Amino acid sequence: MMYDIAIIGAGPAGSSAAIFAAKAGKKTLLTDTGKSITKKAWVKNHYGIKEIEGPDLLETGMQQAKALGAELKTEEVTKIESKGRHYLVHMGQHQYEAEHILLATGLSVDLAEDMGLKIVDGQEPRIARNIKVDHEGKTNKKNVWAAGTVAGESVHTIITSGHGAKVAINIISELNGQRYVDHDIIQSKD
Repeated sequence: MMYDIAIIGAGPAGSSAAIFAAKAGKKTLLTDTGKSITKKAWVKNHYGIKEIEGPDLLETGMQQAKALGAELKTEEVTKIESKGRHYLVHMGQHQYEAEHILLATGLSVDLAEDMGLKIVDGQEPRIARNIKVDHEGKTNKKNVWAAGTVAGESVHTIITSGHGAKVAINIISELNGQRYVDHDIIQSKD
């Protein structure tokens, strides 16, 4: 099965990206290992939410993505390799093919290093290394993107989720060949 986008990591950046990608009708794979640092968070500074425990925020995001059509897989991604113009995502005994890869792996650059992506020193407190990306979220490999903390964004959930959405919009726009906008309007109650 060929996915338009395989999103590695279902923290705020990855799940937010999956929400936008799936809602845009893109065949979306979302992977989660349950290791997000957001699991330890008590969030009181996320716009639109009074307060929420990190595990609840993560679960809500993954459920939103699934409800819009993203497929969630919970095995660990062990390798991502180039296959012609696409990529193979290896998870346990399974492999999934995708046109675009979005790494939203939080604190980990291991998969990025294995893929030969450029890694830079982290600039945020307590973040050792990041994947080097341009302003759109593109890495040095064609159709490989990064979002959130691993891409050098602040660890705050509101920022990483927004960055995941931004990079997803850029991927969707590239897939569509024109700028994509996702903006729904309240329907009249008449």
